[in-house]
Amino acid sequence: MQQDILINWSPQETRVAIVESGAVQELHVERTLERGLVGNVYLGKVARVLPGMQSAFIDIGLERAAFLHVADLHGAQREEGAGGRNAQPPKPIEKQVFEGQPLMVQVIKDPIGTKGARLSTQISIAGRLLVFLPQDDHVGVSQKIPADQREALRGRLQKLVGTPESGGGGGFILRTNGEDASDAELAEDIAYLRKTWARIRDAATRLPAGSLLHQDLSLLQRVLRDLVTEETQTIRIDSREQFAILQAFGREFMPQAAERLQLYKGERPIFDLFNVDEEIAKALGRRVDLKSGGYLIVDQTEALTTVDVNTGGFVGARNFDDTIFKTNLEAAHAIARQLRLRNLGGIIIVDFIDMGREDHRDAVLGEFRKQLARDRVKTMAGGFSQLGLVEMTRKRTRESLAHMLCEPCSACQGAGQVRTARSVAYDILREILREARQFNPREYRVVASPKVVELFLDEESQYLAGLSDFIGKPISLQSESAMGQEQYDIVLL
Repeated sequence: MQQDILINWSPQETRVAIVESGAVQELHVERTLERGLVGNVYLGKVARVLPGMQSAFIDIGLERAAFLHVADLHGAQREEGAGGRNAQPPKPIEKQVFEGQPLMVQVIKDPIGTKGARLSTQISIAGRLLVFLPQDDHVGVSQKIPADQREALRGRLQKLVGTPESGGGGGFILRTNGEDASDAELAEDIAYLRKTWARIRDAATRLPAGSLLHQDLSLLQRVLRDLVTEETQTIRIDSREQFAILQAFGREFMPQAAERLQLYKGERPIFDLFNVDEEIAKALGRRVDLKSGGYLIVDQTEALTTVDVNTGGFVGARNFDDTIFKTNLEAAHAIARQLRLRNLGGIIIVDFIDMGREDHRDAVLGEFRKQLARDRVKTMAGGFSQLGLVEMTRKRTRESLAHMLCEPCSACQGAGQVRTARSVAYDILREILREARQFNPREYRVVASPKVVELFLDEESQYLAGLSDFIGKPISLQSESAMGQEQYDIVLL
């Protein structure tokens, strides 16, 4: 399927849209002041060791301490993965690290919500064709490369890597896009990665704990390294300056990807070509309309995301079973796309419309899994549960689109709803009665939102007048447009 990549650049923000057959499939946003941390290498300092959780908190100079689990300490993966009766459990974390210890760490998961960044002491540096594991000596090949080619590629790579005795060594994994690379290209990538590691080690000897030793590539550079595939036709960018910088970077490290770079010179904003801004606005809403007339409701919470499928106004099929089946099939496509578009991760529960026929359920589940397989992020979907729900997971590596672009509503504090004007009005009446039992002012003044004041002047006027007579004090009203519907003040005059 043909693919185009659109890059909208500004000094404060980089936005990337991946478009297939005219439809936006993925959105990536990086703000200059909010760059992701995954891949960054720090010289951290152990702040606290928690033996009960087999973890430690590491100070890497961020607002919140980062989290390191015993399974992410270098060497733990090999001990756990040894298999068989002789497999040894990881050595307790309290015997490996201590408070105050300087420790070189790498971020493997960005801070999300109230959680700090997750760290590993297993350093890996990604290049164009290879991933370098400087603390290991294993040479491997991506599992996505056909099995019958892996041994030959591993042999070629082993010769190029060499041994520690010959001045080489180190662990390398051949990435998928290195399958057809020449020996010269691989050798060039090996040299680049070793030079990068040498700079990191040198910085670790000179800089104090809490310092950044290595920063991963920017979103612009990662477009060429990670997002370009064989299906990519063009990479269009709307900044002449960044086009030149990206072109120079691409020619040095990713020449094939750089050949597809184009400077966009059109008068219309580049994202207007495929209504990308309109798609962003839709991706921030709860409701997603389907072409058939059905719709999805997407609700994202701290613990999980739920997707509810509804037939809506779709009555196009000959019978009700076919209507439900066709709506669910269309929903399977739309849900997979929305997960990519919104970058939703963690546990996801999908409530397809109930289907009576087992062949319909199998077909919908098969189509859903087929669409999820197109995702570059790891996904796993189970079958239909006893309640007719599909449970799935999608690896979460960065903030969702909504968390990146939005913040909790100041009126409802993220609850998604506010109390009605009538409920607030009754709260005010009760509050005045409480105040009257404690104080003896000349007058009570209610300062509230326009809707609440309007209610007191109209439908609730007799209750306000009755309360005034009961307490024997006048009650005046003051409308304040800056107040939220739930906000009010009672001023004693």
